[in-house]
Amino acid sequence: MTTFMFIGMIAGAVIGLFVAHPTMNLPVFTGFSNDTLGTLFPILFVTVACGAVSGFHSLVSSGTSSKTVENEKDMLKVGYGAMVLESLLAVIALCVAGAAASSDGTAAVGTPFQIFSRGVAGFFEMFGVPVYVATVFMTMCVSALALTSLDAVARIGRMSFQELFSVDDMEHAAPWRKLFCNTYFSTIVTLLCGYVLTKIGYANIWPLFGSANQLLSALVLLTLCVFLKVTGRSNKMLFPPLIIMLCVTFTALVQRTIAMVKAIQSAVTVAIPAGKATWGAVFIANGLQLIIAILLIALGLIIVINSTKSYAKSQKNSEATA
Repeated sequence: MTTFMFIGMIAGAVIGLFVAHPTMNLPVFTGFSNDTLGTLFPILFVTVACGAVSGFHSLVSSGTSSKTVENEKDMLKVGYGAMVLESLLAVIALCVAGAAASSDGTAAVGTPFQIFSRGVAGFFEMFGVPVYVATVFMTMCVSALALTSLDAVARIGRMSFQELFSVDDMEHAAPWRKLFCNTYFSTIVTLLCGYVLTKIGYANIWPLFGSANQLLSALVLLTLCVFLKVTGRSNKMLFPPLIIMLCVTFTALVQRTIAMVKAIQSAVTVAIPAGKATWGAVFIANGLQLIIAILLIALGLIIVINSTKSYAKSQKNSEATA
């Protein structure tokens, strides 16, 4: 049912864009630097954290997509087709946001989901669909998208948690390992972590999501380089995106680290003495981000160094000849 809803939503939006041919009111370019977000590079490439290069998609492909296809040969069509479809949806969302903006370039009021829902619902109205029906349909589509994403994230989080403690011989594993790898226990832990984030404010670490996601994609590309080498296949096409994503993610993480250090210094010297902030609030808002950013940088460097050493030591086609 959800699939047909998405198809109807995308088809209606595409046809509506061609028929209505709305004016794009948002400016094409406003500057290389933004006071809130930072510089266009690397923020653009960690903000658009989906598509062909995405760490989350690498987890989905190995954790869920691989379990739902009947034949491994279908993965190319499923994976590539999904990326093309997602790119189309991104272009549609951009067109809807541009059309919904005011003529002076002011962005539409509301959350991204609200703006997209109202815009596409307006396209459906042109075909004679009552406004309340179009609005309800788009609300259902957006809600289904959020729920399926939440379901996928929870499942992948649970499987990732289990993999941290699993061993090859789980039958003779220690009792604590069996507990941590238990489906129900790991699910509860995963959901509990999400609940804690909602209480302390997930927005406090959300700016690091894009960087962490794209860092994971770079590490997956690095792993694939080693895999293709030892299986005797060409891996040259992976080096350009690998190098680009490593530069993007490490630059973004370093910039975020510097920004957090400056924010903490400002709070310590100005906000806290003036009574405008507390140490706890500063830690939640800035200190947590700083700690996670430093850990991500350290983790990324360790994996890159070790993977590079493994790649240099690995023999071409060694897996095929073994």
